[in-house]
Amino acid sequence: MSIVKIRDKEFRTFIPESEIQERVKAVADRINVELADKNPLFLAVLNGSFMFAADLMRYVTIPCEISFVKLASYQGTVSSGTVKEVIGINEDLTGRTVVILEDIVDTGFTMKRMLETLGTRGPESLHICTLLLKPGKLQVPLNIEYVAMEIPNDFIVGYGLDYDQQGRNLRDIYTLVD
Repeated sequence: MSIVKIRDKEFRTFIPESEIQERVKAVADRINVELADKNPLFLAVLNGSFMFAADLMRYVTIPCEISFVKLASYQGTVSSGTVKEVIGINEDLTGRTVVILEDIVDTGFTMKRMLETLGTRGPESLHICTLLLKPGKLQVPLNIEYVAMEIPNDFIVGYGLDYDQQGRNLRDIYTLVD
């Protein structure tokens, strides 16, 4: 187990890269079976999901497309509670199978906003795929079909997740040292 210092906080290894890759592959395997004939459009939520999206796409073997949307709802180590769309969606979603790729779902407010926004664009179906889920923090009922890992309410960093924009480049996922 290693310790890293990011800005004013210390973090310890929580989920090693090898376990992350196993779980991402398992999710991709399910998608490959369940959405085989759908030509899904993956919408990766930036910035946090970029590593997850890249790795997942390497394991997805079915015809598919990927695009990106950027939302902001975090400030430091806590959710601001407000979701602000920064970069919109340019693709026509009419009749499409859309899979939202998120790094982490905690309160669910960001995902609820995404579903509301995308639902007005006429998709055939909307699916949620997240690397991490904090079930103990979820405040909105969501059907999250694809979850790589469930975690406790700890603040985490690494593998695309950040603390004040730092630490996204770490290969493992780290948790805050108390």
